[in-house]
Amino acid sequence: MANFENVVVETDLLILGGGMAACGAAVEAAHWAKKHGLKVTLVDKAAMDRSGAVAMGLSAINQYVDLTTGKNSVKDYVDYVRNDLMGVTREDLVANIARHVDSTVHLFEKWGLPIWKDEQGNYVHEGRWQLMINGESYKVIVAEAAKNALLQSGVGQIFERVFVVEPLMDGDRVAGAVGFSVRENKFYVFKAKATVVAMGGAVHVFKPRSTGEGLGRAWYPPWNSGSSAYFTIKAGAEMTCQEVRFIPVRFKDAYGPVGAWFLLFKSRATNAMGGEYMVERKAELEKWGSYGRVKPIPANLRNYLGMLDCNEGKGPIFMRTEEAMQKIADQYKDDEKAYKKKVKELESEAWEDFLDMTISQAILWAATNVQPEQRSSEIAAAEPYFIGSHSGASGAWVSGPEDLQTSDSKGEYFWGYANMATVKGMFCAGDASGASSHKFSSGSHAEGRIVGKAAIKFIVENNTMPKVDMADVEKKKAAILKPLDTYEQNKNLTTDPEVNPSYIKPKMFMFRLQKIMDEYAGGVSTNFTTNKAGLERGLELLQWLKEDSDKLAASNLHELMRCWENVQRMWQAEAHVRTILFREETRWPGYYFRADKPAIDEQNWLVFANCKYDPSGDKWEMIKRPIKRIFA
Repeated sequence: MANFENVVVETDLLILGGGMAACGAAVEAAHWAKKHGLKVTLVDKAAMDRSGAVAMGLSAINQYVDLTTGKNSVKDYVDYVRNDLMGVTREDLVANIARHVDSTVHLFEKWGLPIWKDEQGNYVHEGRWQLMINGESYKVIVAEAAKNALLQSGVGQIFERVFVVEPLMDGDRVAGAVGFSVRENKFYVFKAKATVVAMGGAVHVFKPRSTGEGLGRAWYPPWNSGSSAYFTIKAGAEMTCQEVRFIPVRFKDAYGPVGAWFLLFKSRATNAMGGEYMVERKAELEKWGSYGRVKPIPANLRNYLGMLDCNEGKGPIFMRTEEAMQKIADQYKDDEKAYKKKVKELESEAWEDFLDMTISQAILWAATNVQPEQRSSEIAAAEPYFIGSHSGASGAWVSGPEDLQTSDSKGEYFWGYANMATVKGMFCAGDASGASSHKFSSGSHAEGRIVGKAAIKFIVENNTMPKVDMADVEKKKAAILKPLDTYEQNKNLTTDPEVNPSYIKPKMFMFRLQKIMDEYAGGVSTNFTTNKAGLERGLELLQWLKEDSDKLAASNLHELMRCWENVQRMWQAEAHVRTILFREETRWPGYYFRADKPAIDEQNWLVFANCKYDPSGDKWEMIKRPIKRIFA
């Protein structure tokens, strides 16, 4: 086995991740830990300043309920989320985030985030729930606050560039985690009384639209590999909404978000013939019951109508940027000076939207001579992502807050501590917690704060260190470092180290996984369509892939990380395929379409489709959980 030093770290609370949810957990946990004399340790695969979904920045905060003005209520937000997810949501979890998110946004502003203001000093809204920000340094600002909370209080410590792989267990209680440094030969053993899982969602499970030199592009961070799902699944936690992947429509090839164009600029999207699919295909919405009649129309149904146009050869789809900008500027046409000023302002805002959050899109516009005030720009549906904080919902099944339960929901939705998974002492936030979508960055931070407080409460009331079997740790260490040994033992069998009869490199493994998912689980090449036979074949191929994962090889620490990232993606993929197979309906056309079950089935499937892996028996259990209404 490769020569790695063991580094054992004992703490009270272990926070895994460095994104928005982890930063929220750090800020809140540090406050309560100091009161109780407890230690908090945060571990991040990357560096906190630029870690997570908003690493490049953001041009808008997508969840601001605005409770102080009375324009919106928590119920309003819950209704919005329920409708957008076609009826499948945990109202208690969504409401708990919604009632706390405004205070989180105000913290961001206090820490230095520039939020747009109008002439009266009011926040500038992009849409009902969105605020415009100058967010290139959004994550840096939030990370600085988290680091200060941990380090300046004296209660915390931070480990960066450490890739956490497996959970440590003491019976039914989580006891910490193991992983390795991606910079030096060190194997880390973290022992803790409670663990917060906030390691993000997953991309590159499916083959991306962008290939070749654009392979690494994704709308969501390309380094998010399903660490949260893998960790919780392997710990034996019940998972929920694993079938609810998210397919965002983005500016084609560089994945620039479209929200500002639809909401701020009020742009239309049309097909190549100039037809507006949202108008021309309005009758299609009636096939999806009441969900097709709500406002705003659910994101997946908006996707679906555009996909129908493309399937009929009416693509490409264009964002009518030039039309939208001209329409706004025309309001000033009676005053030439004001008109020219507004045109300049709109041009600046158009470019800033991408420079704040998706710089590659601005580069692509420049490279292809696109001036948004003069010509339209192509948009397209991206490949599927697993992102429980956006318009998807995949994640762990967690306990809701006690005070929001009804007599009907408490037995199903509450078991002791807010956001604790079905594994004792394991708390989940952000993309790690399921059935609570539309929290985005601000809601993920707010949920992290909820989790930080709840986890400290758990520790105070269960203040014993779980037992860690060091013999089991050594077995995990051997398994985790095995790809390094596999490479060293077999690298001389071929002249090209990338091709070898005795091992598979992580990139080739990822291509194989993506091909399976793309072709059998409803990826881009199949127009996001699948069926029972395809899913079963995909599951068979995934089992063979799992067998071959034992032959993964790594020539260095970076490749070792890539090996385990792709193992994590593989487990996320299996949970996804099993759950789509279990849910015998099409509930989210535009995210995926089951051709053999092409309609929504409210009678049998207005439920949560959950799954649970039994590590001791290597078996999966599929579970239906009821949807309980908290708000009438």
